[in-house]
Amino acid sequence: AKHIPVTFWMMTIGTFALTGLPLMAGFFSKDAIIEAAFASQRPGALYAFLLIVIAAGLTSFYSWRLVYLTFFGKPRWGHDAEAAHAHADHGHASHAHASRAHASHANDHHSHDHKHDHDHDHAHAHAHGHGAHQPHESPAVMLIPLFALALGAVFAGLLFKDRFIGDAGAQFWKSALFYASSNTILTDFHNVPGFVALIATIMMSLGFVLATYMYVFSPQTPGRIAQRHQLVYKFLLNKWYFDELYDRVFVRPAFWLGRLFWKSGDGRIIDGFGPDGVSARVLDAAGRVVRLQTGFVYHYAFTMLIGVAALITWYLLGGGH
Repeated sequence: AKHIPVTFWMMTIGTFALTGLPLMAGFFSKDAIIEAAFASQRPGALYAFLLIVIAAGLTSFYSWRLVYLTFFGKPRWGHDAEAAHAHADHGHASHAHASRAHASHANDHHSHDHKHDHDHDHAHAHAHGHGAHQPHESPAVMLIPLFALALGAVFAGLLFKDRFIGDAGAQFWKSALFYASSNTILTDFHNVPGFVALIATIMMSLGFVLATYMYVFSPQTPGRIAQRHQLVYKFLLNKWYFDELYDRVFVRPAFWLGRLFWKSGDGRIIDGFGPDGVSARVLDAAGRVVRLQTGFVYHYAFTMLIGVAALITWYLLGGGH
C-alpha cells in the first residue's frame, strides 16, 4: 500500500462498491437483487435468496482477503525476498560485513571498483526495495481510467438507482428488456421486511470482520483451518473437482470415441476395405503374378507340359465327345 498508494485507494474504493458499502454503487444493485429474490413468487425463489445472501458474505470475505494479501504483510516480490528479510533481521551491520566479505574475494585488479559498485547497488536496493522488482504506480494511461471507475463506484448508484431499477426503469430500458404486464417485481421488492433490506449490509460486515481477523490479526488461522479440514480444503482448492469431473465425463470419452472412429472405423474398415484396401489387394495379386515370370525356359516348358497334360486328361475323360 505504501509503494502504490493511488492504486491501493482505487482498489479499496472498488472493494467498498463491490461488497455493498451503503450508498455506493454495489449497495443498490446488491440490495435490489436480494430484495427481488425475496419478493419473488416463482418456484425456487427462497433457495435463490439464501444463496445470494451467502454469496454476499463470501464476496466481502474474498474481496478484503485480496486487499490484505496484495497491499499488506511481508513483501513477496524479487528473487531474493527471503534473503532480504534475513539481512533485514540482522541489521545494516550484517549487510556491511557481507559487502566487505564479497569484495575481498574479488580480483585484486578490480577490487576497488567492484566494492564501490556493490555498495552502490546495495544502497540503491535498500532505498528502492528489491532492485528491479520494486512495485511502482502505473502510468497515467492506467490511472485515469481507474479514477473514472472509482467515481462511478462512488456516485453512480446514488445518481441512477431510480432510473435503472426504480419506477422509471421500464421507461429507461424501453424495449431492451421485456416487462410482462403481470410482472410487478419492480414494485414488490420495495415492500420487503426491514431485515431483508439490512441483510446485505450485515453479510458485508461479517465478511469484512472475518477477513480482517484471519489475514491481519491472526494470519496463521487460515493455515490451521486448512490443516484441520484437509478434505474440505482440497475440495474447495480444486474448485469442487469440476475440472477432473469434466475430464472424466466428457474429455476422456471423447478421446476414446475419436480413437475408435480413427483406428477402427477409418483405419480398419474404410481404409481396409475401401480404396486403400482394394489397391493393396491389387498390388498383392500383381506381386504374386510377377513371381511366375521367372525368365527361365525350363519353367515355361514345364508350364506348357502341364497344360498339354491337362488337355489330354480332359479329352480322355469325355471332354472331346
